[in-house]
Amino acid sequence: METLTPFLWTAAVAIAFGAGLIKGSIGFALPLVMVSGLSTFLDPRLALAGLILPVLMTNGMQILRAGAGPAIAATRLHWRYVLMVVLAILIAAQAVTAIPRQVFYFVLGIPVVLLSVVQLAGWVLTIPPARRIAAEWGVGAVSGVLGGLVGTWGPTTVLYLMAIETPKDRQMVVQGVIYGIGSVALLVAHLASGLLNERTVWFSAAMLVPAVIGMALGQQISDRMDQARFRKLTLVVLVIAGFNLIRKGVAGI
Repeated sequence: METLTPFLWTAAVAIAFGAGLIKGSIGFALPLVMVSGLSTFLDPRLALAGLILPVLMTNGMQILRAGAGPAIAATRLHWRYVLMVVLAILIAAQAVTAIPRQVFYFVLGIPVVLLSVVQLAGWVLTIPPARRIAAEWGVGAVSGVLGGLVGTWGPTTVLYLMAIETPKDRQMVVQGVIYGIGSVALLVAHLASGLLNERTVWFSAAMLVPAVIGMALGQQISDRMDQARFRKLTLVVLVIAGFNLIRKGVAGI
C-alpha cells in the first residue's frame, strides 16, 4: 500500500463509491465491481482484502433496511443455501494465497463475464420444485467457492433466486441475508488465511467509507429508478471489467 499514489488512492475511493452505489440500487455486485476495478492497478490479493469490510458493512445495511422479520423468514427458507455458502467460503478461502497471480485473474474474470452475459442474454433457468433442495446444496457450494476465492457469490445467488422465481421484494431480502452471513464467513476465513492482516485491514477500512456512502445513495436511487434498465447497464460494465481481467491473465501482468 505504501506505493499507492494520491491518484491511485482517488481511483480506489471512486471504485468503492461506485460499487456501493450499484449495490444499493440492485442489491448485489459490490464485490465484483470492487475486485474488478481495484485489481486493474493493485495486486488482486490486496484488492480482495480491500473489499472484505465494505462487503460486511453494506450487507448489514441491506439486512437492516428489510427488517428483522423478513430476514429471519428468509434464513429459515434458505438455510441449506446459506450453510453451503458459509462452509465453502471457509474452505476455499484457504487456497487464495496459493493461487499464482496470473491464474487469479482468470479465476476473477471468467466468472464475471460468463455470469453477466448469461443475465444480459435474458436466459433464465427454471428449477422445478422437486429439484430445489438439491439445487440449494449444489449452487450454494459453487457460490461459496467463488466467494472464498474471489470474494463474490452474488451473481450465482441472483441466478438461483431467479430460477426459483423469487418475487423481487423478497429477492432483495434474501440477497441481504445470504450475503450478510457469507460476508461474516469471508471475514473469518481471510483472518485465518492471512489475507486480511494488520496491514491490509487499513486499506479495507479506507474503502469502507466511500462504499457505505455509495450504498446509502444507491438505496435512495433504488426507490425511484427503473432497476431493470440500471441492472442491464451494470452488467455491461461488469462484462467489460471481466474481460479486462482475462486480458491481464493472458498477458501475464
